[in-house]
Amino acid sequence: MNGVYRRLGKFYRPFLPLLFVSLGLLVVTTALGLAYPYFLKTIVNQVILQHQYGELWWLTGAILLAAFIQGFFNFGQQYLGQLFGAKTAFDLRNSLYKKLNHQPFRYYDNVHSGDLMSRMTADLDAFRMFLASGINNLVSLVLTVGMGIGLMLTMNWILALVITCLVPFLAATALRFDKQIHPTFQRIRRTLGTLNSGVQENVMGMRTVKSFAKEGFEIDKFNQRNDLYFAANMDATKLWRKFFPLIELTGNIGVVLILMVGGWLVMTKQMNLGDLVAFLSVVWYIIGPMSQLGFFLNNWTQATAAGERLLEIIESPDELAAEKQGYQGKLTGRVEFKDVTIRYGEIEVLKNVSFVAEPGETVALLGLTGSGKTSLVSLISRFYDAGEGEVLIDGVNVKDWDRETLRRQIGVVFQEPFLFSTTIFSNIAYGRPDATEHDVEKAAGIADAKEFIDNLPEGYYTLVGERGMGLSGGQKQRVALARAIVLNPSILILDDATSAVDMETEYEIQQSLQKVMAGRTTFIIAHRVSSLKRADKILVLDGGRIVDVGTHDELLQREGLYRQIFDMQFQDFASMNKVPVATGTDGSWRG
Repeated sequence: MNGVYRRLGKFYRPFLPLLFVSLGLLVVTTALGLAYPYFLKTIVNQVILQHQYGELWWLTGAILLAAFIQGFFNFGQQYLGQLFGAKTAFDLRNSLYKKLNHQPFRYYDNVHSGDLMSRMTADLDAFRMFLASGINNLVSLVLTVGMGIGLMLTMNWILALVITCLVPFLAATALRFDKQIHPTFQRIRRTLGTLNSGVQENVMGMRTVKSFAKEGFEIDKFNQRNDLYFAANMDATKLWRKFFPLIELTGNIGVVLILMVGGWLVMTKQMNLGDLVAFLSVVWYIIGPMSQLGFFLNNWTQATAAGERLLEIIESPDELAAEKQGYQGKLTGRVEFKDVTIRYGEIEVLKNVSFVAEPGETVALLGLTGSGKTSLVSLISRFYDAGEGEVLIDGVNVKDWDRETLRRQIGVVFQEPFLFSTTIFSNIAYGRPDATEHDVEKAAGIADAKEFIDNLPEGYYTLVGERGMGLSGGQKQRVALARAIVLNPSILILDDATSAVDMETEYEIQQSLQKVMAGRTTFIIAHRVSSLKRADKILVLDGGRIVDVGTHDELLQREGLYRQIFDMQFQDFASMNKVPVATGTDGSWRG
């Protein structure tokens, strides 16, 4: 069997008994189908030619009984075949979803979500359909042709030889068709994945599209991808249209030859007319399945191409699932970086970074865009691993910690918060399913989200739209902040978590966070200097390196990057407010 099906065998082998029973019923239905030529032979030779009309009743009754039994067994074999395919697809779908959830962050840096959705739906369904009906169709074809030729040999070996001579030609044609069509179906699957990715990206970015009036550009881009998908399908159609008429023509030639040779045998009294009619019915009986050979190869090649795309996920390295259980324990929150370097491809994002954050300290990170701030905090939760150096938490290398234990004690709020299409309550309690209403409301209060949640139609049980639609950017960010707070984490990471709120709200949130941050090691990434003033330690990054370290007051006394950023923001504030402004040594704004 094709390597794709062998490698995916672990998903369908447990359900092979269903397939075997289905194939057993198929043997019965095929054999019953070959009983009809016998009835036709008897009707022609005895009822019509010999005028034995009394036998017509039991013959028609036997035909009806055979049809009933055949229909019953046919239903059973189709049902079991579909059940075999559905159960396999169920396990395969679960395995694919589990595999996607076990992939590290960098896996999603290089894949398109629309293409993954295409694999989970269209590709999986193509594979399921082949298992559910394609295998039965193949076995049915082999049984029908094999039994049919065997029956024809018992009827008349000369006519059987005529038909048998056509079989090698049909097989050669089918193999040639499969060789040509398989690359085409691979291209169809690939272009469909690209098309789906484009649609999903467009829908998610619709506000951006409309804000820049780029509807026409996006439509043109979609049309180009749609053209590629259409062209791939048309190439497959052209190949199929050449193959199917050839199969049908071959079958019709076989019928013509049988009529010619059979007619001559009847006229020379070497064969009865009823035998010729029965023989022709057998020929038509096997031509039907043989004419469907194109459909079978169509399903086979589509399923093979789809299986190859599914295997790309199934056989991708499963780093998270393969990890041995690591160190488990309660975090105290001491974080140490020792000469850490991280690369994305050939680009060094962090270079020889070293620092220590003691338990309960608040460490702020400031730097220009692309300086490596987010990459640095991503190493703490093991979203990525350092290429060189060590990241230690409580003296243990993060690579030796049990990943789940580690992440359950680290609260992270990303710059772009993601909310699920469920209730506010479920979003806040996402990382802690056992959280009570009191826990959720307390976390929402600290995140300054309680007031706007209480004003929603259903309060905490208000459903939010996809990706948090229906809430403002600041509201989504506060819900995400509450989601991190309710974990009661030992380490809190705020990646520009107040960027979407105004300065007044930011001040109120920071006042509330002072209580939460007490006793926790907190890392704050912010672009506003005002957000960093209370930090115990500020790391100033530039080009992936720590270029300065100190408190707010200490850094203001130096003519470094921190002072430059501070002065820039100070001047912007003065310009926007159109007032003379000076600063105190504590960095506070004074009019």
